[in-house]
Amino acid sequence: MSYTNRFDSTDTLILHLIPYVNSLTDTSIKANYTGFLSVSAVTVYELAIKDIFRSFAEKKHIVFGDFVQKHFSSINGRIKLQDLKSNHISPFGEKYLKKFETRLSFKEKNILIHQKKDLRSSYTNLILCRHKFVHVGYPTLTFQEVIDSYLIGKDVIHSLNEAMQR
Repeated sequence: MSYTNRFDSTDTLILHLIPYVNSLTDTSIKANYTGFLSVSAVTVYELAIKDIFRSFAEKKHIVFGDFVQKHFSSINGRIKLQDLKSNHISPFGEKYLKKFETRLSFKEKNILIHQKKDLRSSYTNLILCRHKFVHVGYPTLTFQEVIDSYLIGKDVIHSLNEAMQR
């Protein structure tokens, strides 16, 4: 399965929820849907990241692919940018870390120019929102901010995929 297929479930969920959540007047219910969407979005990121690393490793050797799949089976939310760089990309070599940062910087500038949003902050804020919702019980973003952050944050995942190519 391509890592991009992982986005399908959250993309569909967003399309389904937008009209419903926007019509809600109960802020606590709206916050619950917002938190639920943040959990779905970050989970999709985690699965896509695992797919990218597994695919990369399998291209090297089938046994390496099995090892990487087991290694990444429990990243459980540890996908902040610093985690990606320090714990997940750097073990594969400086070359891949530089490629990731180059691609991420390019996408970051493009998003800032065209959408007036910060890629790194959007990605990080979504992960923090999910964390707050799961562990404290309330999201830190609005419903629309979760959607916007999720869509922008996909570029972090695309940058990772582009970097993890030979």
